[in-house]
Amino acid sequence: MNVQAGTLYIVGTPIGNLEDMSFRAVRVLKSVDRIAAEDTRHTAKLLQHFQIATPQVSYHEHNSQTRIPELLQWLGQGQSIALVSDAGMPGISDPGGELVQACTEQGISVVPISGPSAVITALVAAGLPTERFVFEGFLPPKGQTRRDLLEALQTESRTVVLYESPHRLRQTLQDLAAILGDDRAIVLARELTKLHEEFWRGPIKSAIADYTHRDPQGEFTLVIAGVTRIQPLLSEAALKAELENLLEQGLSRSQASRQLAQQTPLSRRQIYQLALTVTPQPPI
Repeated sequence: MNVQAGTLYIVGTPIGNLEDMSFRAVRVLKSVDRIAAEDTRHTAKLLQHFQIATPQVSYHEHNSQTRIPELLQWLGQGQSIALVSDAGMPGISDPGGELVQACTEQGISVVPISGPSAVITALVAAGLPTERFVFEGFLPPKGQTRRDLLEALQTESRTVVLYESPHRLRQTLQDLAAILGDDRAIVLARELTKLHEEFWRGPIKSAIADYTHRDPQGEFTLVIAGVTRIQPLLSEAALKAELENLLEQGLSRSQASRQLAQQTPLSRRQIYQLALTVTPQPPI
């Protein structure tokens, strides 16, 4: 089957091992008029390996707004274009989705050429439930947006998949422990399909201890177990009564909030804010 004129092909490329490149992907990359690549220097090595001489044009998050009109114009003129990312399926944690949306809005045909994906590769080998899962990509680097997303995952019963860079891994593990609980099961998948591929499995607290003594290396895909049972949400009055009881036992507001957070879907921070409004009764 020949490539079609005026069509955008979404081409999956290897996430590490070049042997994962499909025959169909090679044929399409050889046949299209242009290749829109996230990093043309990186993709040049792939093209050279498979003896593909198709010209490239850069398309990434920093030039997407100016590049999309050009790509649409070429497609409208009948050219065929293949979109590739540095690794895996384009559109997953990169700006490929914006181009696909623009094409569909203009009635331009979009054809996916399936290939490897770090999300699915890590998930199927993690050993955690795969029937239902949610992918959150890269967490916001810091601030309230990051905390809000993590708190939203507290009651998530599906398996959670995240991407993380090596220099942020330790902080992310600390944040996961603080908000999701340090006993939550996690799998750290790194260097997927490459020579030093590794799957680390255990509770978050053990991952923190392990990576205290060694430097994170390579890109990570985190697979986190969902909650197995969601505690019923107590009313504000019931929470205050329980907080008052714990404070009267001698616990500090921080200690009481931490203890109660283990029994409800609410975060320790949310409960602590409520604890500030509670005044324990003095002993008789």
